[in-house]
Parts: sequence; C-alpha cells; structure tokens
Amino acid sequence: MTESRSIKTIGLLTSGGDAPGMNPCIRAVVRAGLARGLKVVGIEDGFDGLINGRFHAMGARDVGGILQRGGTILQTARCSEFMEPKYQMEAIRSIHDGDIDGLVVIGGDGSLHGAQKLVERGVAVVGVPASIDNDIFGTDMCIGVDTALNTIVDAIDKLRDTASSHNRAFLVETMGRESGFLAMQAGIVTGAELVLVPEVETDVDLVAQVMEAAYRRGKSHCIVVIAEGAKPSINELAETINSMELGFSTRVTILGHIQRGGKPSAFDRLLASRFGTKAVEYLIEGQSGVMTGLNGKNIEAVPFSTVFSQRKSLPMDQYDMAKILAR
Repeated sequence: MTESRSIKTIGLLTSGGDAPGMNPCIRAVVRAGLARGLKVVGIEDGFDGLINGRFHAMGARDVGGILQRGGTILQTARCSEFMEPKYQMEAIRSIHDGDIDGLVVIGGDGSLHGAQKLVERGVAVVGVPASIDNDIFGTDMCIGVDTALNTIVDAIDKLRDTASSHNRAFLVETMGRESGFLAMQAGIVTGAELVLVPEVETDVDLVAQVMEAAYRRGKSHCIVVIAEGAKPSINELAETINSMELGFSTRVTILGHIQRGGKPSAFDRLLASRFGTKAVEYLIEGQSGVMTGLNGKNIEAVPFSTVFSQRKSLPMDQYDMAKILAR
C-alpha cells in the first residue's frame, strides 16, 4: 500500500515476545533513518509506551555496541488493551504530540495486528517480523528463528552426551504453542528419534514404540523433541512412559525461555539489518501497511492483508523427512 506523505520523523518500537536480533534491527532503523536525514524516536515498552508517550530521540551512538546483544534495548511488553479503540486513539494522540510521521513496529503476529489497527486509523506503519516460532505468513524467516534454533541444537547435543553415558531417553520441550517449526528443524539437525508438533497429534503408544525400538537396535540413548503445544504434552508422555518398561530410563528437559536469549547469530544479525534498512526505505517511499518479508534471497514489501490472509503452515515434506532420517 503506497500513500503520499512526507516522512521527517520515524518512531520505532519492539513489541510482544523478545527475539534475538531485535537489537540489530533497531540499530539498522536508527542508522538508516539518520543517513537519510530523518529523526528517529525510540518508543519504550512496545504499544504501552506508544499509548503513554514514552519516547526519546535516538542517535547513532545510542545504538553502538548492540549488534551482539540479545533482547531489546527499547524493552518490550504485551499490550492486549491496545486492541481497544480507546487506547488506539490515545496512541494516535501521542504520535501527533511527538511529531512522528511513520512507525516501524518490530514483533510477532499480535504486534503486526496492532500495527494494522494504526494503519486503519491513518498512521503510516511498516512491520518487521520477529518471532522465534517462524509462524508469520509472508516471510521465509523471521528475526530470531536461527538463533533460537542454534540454542536448541546446542542444548540437545549436550543432552545427548549425558543420555549416552547413562543409557537414557530425553524428552526435550521446545517453544512453539501453535507452530512446530523449531521442534521439527531441531529434530532434523540433531538426529532426534522422534519429533512431536502441534500440527500432528501423536499417540503415546507410538512414542513408546519408537523408544523401545531404538533400545532394541542397540542405541545408547533416545531423544524425543516436543513442541510445547504438541499433543500429548511432555508431562503426559513422561507420566505414561515412566510406567512402561522400554529399556531406557527417561528424563524431561524443558528448555523454556533460554531459547529467546543469547547473542543473535550472524544470520539473524544480517536479516535484521536488512529488514530494518528496508523498513525505513519503504516509509520514505510512502509505503504503509506492509511488512518486510524474506522471499528466497530478496527482501520484499508484503501487504498486511497478505500476512493475515492465512496461517503459515508447517512444511510437511520436512516433517516427513525428519521421520525418515530418524530410522
């Protein structure tokens, strides 16, 4: 969507769950904006900070030395009340009071829906997808996915060492309430015996069969990777499996929020830098209601209408591949 407007000041916020790479994106937006003669205003605490006018000007030195830092220097928060018209109007008042001509919103699905509400009220907004679940339609990859995946892989590699030493099976839970992308990818690259994802319900008996078969083949360990939204849940599995004689003793590891932290990988730093620079370009060009999206090797402007048109599906060919390679 292209509109004719003059952009002199850009507002920038991070919203929702943090993702490794948000800081490199902040850095890119600030420096790309300054390089084009724009003023860049940082908005603290996501949409809550937008509602309450917690703004501060950002210079090149304010974003120095943050490429390697996880999290977000602007802080982030979930703000469900922003979907109410009253708070949207308060945010617009703050935008006008701060002389902000356009916004860059870095975040996941909920953040982009919040951005769309502002677009509907006439605010120029470009979204940047940042979600370790990689669950946003319209982009091959989101900021944070690669780093989170590498964190999971490192953890599973270490668990495999101790599993082999003690002849154990490990049930490892990754993030992913609605998307099994991280679990599936981690299962493939760590050689897990089985992967459970929300998109495919799995019978407890199948999990038991896989574990028992691994033991009978002479394996010294068994790794089952489970997305947090999978059915059955990791706790249900552990309770049932521990009552069976499968050869392995079983342990549970829930990786939790460690997946959100850590230094962003080279891939995430580069992707975030490209997304942030493009977001500024799109605003200057007069585009609004679009998201930066990775399509192959190229960054493209993806309309919000396309982003929200469907749910991003799990690549089932890779899920099938995970099962084949685990045999």
